[in-house]
Amino acid sequence: MAVERKVNVLMVTTALQSHINPMLRFAKRLVPKGVHVTLITTEAARDRMLGNNNNVSDTTNQEEIEIDFFSDGLSNDFDRNKDKTTFVDTLGTVGAKNLSNLINNLSKTKGQNYSCMIVDPLLPSAINVSSDLDIPCALLWLQPCAIYSIGYHWYKNPLVFQNLEDPNEEVQLPGIPLLQAKDVPTYLLPDFPAFGKQLMTEIYDGSDKLKWVFAMSNSELEEEIVKFMSSFIPICPIGPLVSQFMWGEKETNGVIMNLWTTENSCLKWLDDQSDSSVIYISFGSVLVMSQKQVNNLATALKNSNKSFLWVIKPAEKGSEEEVPELPLGFLEETKGKGFVVTWCEQEKVLMHPAVTCFMTHCGWNSMLETIAAGVPIIAYPKWLDQPTNAKLIVKHFQNGVVLNCGEDGVASVEEIEGSMKEVMEGSSAVEIKMVALEMKEAARKALQEGGSSDNNINQFVNDLKNRVNADSA
Repeated sequence: MAVERKVNVLMVTTALQSHINPMLRFAKRLVPKGVHVTLITTEAARDRMLGNNNNVSDTTNQEEIEIDFFSDGLSNDFDRNKDKTTFVDTLGTVGAKNLSNLINNLSKTKGQNYSCMIVDPLLPSAINVSSDLDIPCALLWLQPCAIYSIGYHWYKNPLVFQNLEDPNEEVQLPGIPLLQAKDVPTYLLPDFPAFGKQLMTEIYDGSDKLKWVFAMSNSELEEEIVKFMSSFIPICPIGPLVSQFMWGEKETNGVIMNLWTTENSCLKWLDDQSDSSVIYISFGSVLVMSQKQVNNLATALKNSNKSFLWVIKPAEKGSEEEVPELPLGFLEETKGKGFVVTWCEQEKVLMHPAVTCFMTHCGWNSMLETIAAGVPIIAYPKWLDQPTNAKLIVKHFQNGVVLNCGEDGVASVEEIEGSMKEVMEGSSAVEIKMVALEMKEAARKALQEGGSSDNNINQFVNDLKNRVNADSA
């Protein structure tokens, strides 16, 4: 009788917090099911984590998740945010060669055979690396299933998206509510930089080499689109991919990978606030607000006299980005009502009983974390998948409101004030909260034993185990 061999899986991600987090959360779902994970990211991430000195907080089961790094081909002081074209090109050429060399070295030094390589959408070149190394490949799609389907249709039939100069132009796609041009992912719009469209083309070029496409959400959240996508792609919802403590579960592994230094003082401040009284505001790890956006939001908060926790991300080290400043006197005028930090542990903030709603840019990680917490949303999307997320989730499920913005993408003071009031105390506030809690419960059930996402993860692991055992027989 053959002895069951260990299943080894590679995960490859770029040095972005919003990409590292779901990879690590997926890894922690796989470890208890008998999988060893080697999570690989770039040296840029390693340098950031070493600078923060908080990349690993616990050694429990740490041996089941190893972390390794490869060079993206650029120096430490290169501004990857400013020159995205060079960054993406170099990552896909020099970076891909370095990744391949690293995996070959790991195979030789550790004597391991890898059953699967799960890649980041920003690394479509890794799909070819996986194919060249004869490792079955999977994509961890970091946006809604609907976004993958929209991009797939764009790739197959770009003529459908030719008239998007008019923001009111309508796009009808199978399984997706009617979209206007202003609702589609911005990388499909005519004025989006060419590197974005090239990246999307490369992702879909490699789709026939994918054995699995993992989705961060659950089947129930995107039921119609998942059913439709099953006809052309091996879609496999495994989420919502959030930290296990959000479901009241014990964390199976203590490894963390933080690129930003968190300010935990805000959690102590929340402890002193009344239940359901604080508006939490954060626009993610990438987006930089304009000065006008900050001014309008600050004025609305001051006028509302409501308590708030506001995350304003600092500039990247060496970046030339201009970070907006709070209006003069704002902190003094809101003292006792507000708390401003540069970064925080968002999941813990969202789970805190003092938080009543979340004003968010609608990045998919933030959306799923909000659903897991059962917190209503004030959607303030800007670009990429964010406008579509706001349309498909908030407007479809009605677990919050979407801010109406001007042509410059900025919401007025009055619009922000009205939205905060509507979600917290308006005529729809009770119903919005009920919907948010219903979505939380459905998401929780998906990850419980026997739930749709848990079943999908089990099927994936069993497939890998069967292949490993067959090879060793």
